[in-house]
Amino acid sequence: MKVGFIGLGNVGGKLAGSLLRNGIDLMVHDLDAALVEGFVARGATASEDPGAMMRACQVVITCLPSPAASDAVVTQMIPHMGPGKTWMEMSTTDADEVIRLGAQVATTGGLAVECPVSGGCHRADTGNISIFAGGERAGVEHVLPLLRHLGRRILHTGPLGSASKLKVMTNYLATVNLLSLCEALTTMKAAGIDLATTYEAIRISSGTSFVHETESQLILSGSRDVNFTMDLVQKDIGLFQKLADQGGVPLEISPLIIDIMSDGQRRYGIRAQSDRIIERLEEATGLSILADGFPTELVDTEPEEPGYEVTRG
Repeated sequence: MKVGFIGLGNVGGKLAGSLLRNGIDLMVHDLDAALVEGFVARGATASEDPGAMMRACQVVITCLPSPAASDAVVTQMIPHMGPGKTWMEMSTTDADEVIRLGAQVATTGGLAVECPVSGGCHRADTGNISIFAGGERAGVEHVLPLLRHLGRRILHTGPLGSASKLKVMTNYLATVNLLSLCEALTTMKAAGIDLATTYEAIRISSGTSFVHETESQLILSGSRDVNFTMDLVQKDIGLFQKLADQGGVPLEISPLIIDIMSDGQRRYGIRAQSDRIIERLEEATGLSILADGFPTELVDTEPEEPGYEVTRG
């Protein structure tokens, strides 16, 4: 099976690397020629455009920054799709758009499967990230051999669109947790508690979380580079807010998060690292939320193993 991968950014480049590392015959495309050249040097082949890639490959994976980018790419691929061709959407995107584009793919006789990931760039780099797979069961089973290289835990979430909805929910929860941790760390600093001790107290308590055990370390080290930018946070929270609005759910925390992140973007830049949101509280209090002994980058130490499907119930 020849596989194409479009979008070699922070997450996409690491996912594509997992395929290449596991011996998949890989073709790549990105607007950044340097990223493509790096993959070609490692054994991949390059494609001039999405249409040419779909002609050459049985499966094409997209991992792109916005619904508009996915639309532009899939529109180029549709004329070259048909039976035996599969589109795998690994972007964090709008469920309505995935369903719409998937319907266009279906009219050609091709397959569409959405496979957004969750767990951070460091786990994408080692093939240990989690994957939500949405689509018909036959389509998910068709791409399962690839998913086992791309991630560790794979959950079939239901029909097309379900995985995208769950993915923006998890990103919403992660952002809520990030902002609450910023407040907790700053309050403990103001209360005279050592921040390294604070980190451990949270880690061993009911207050711990994946976000704490990863992003709090980058905040305390001063790195504040989690490979996830504020514009992406805003996109994901906006998509979650859209789902709530469609369902008539009167959210209270979500609009506040959007306002806080908008303020962070005004202060530090549209594409500032999301962990820099701690600096709003540092500026407001005059406190430094730093501690010795924390890493400046996240490294996944879990050994790489073939992925497996998680069953519900």
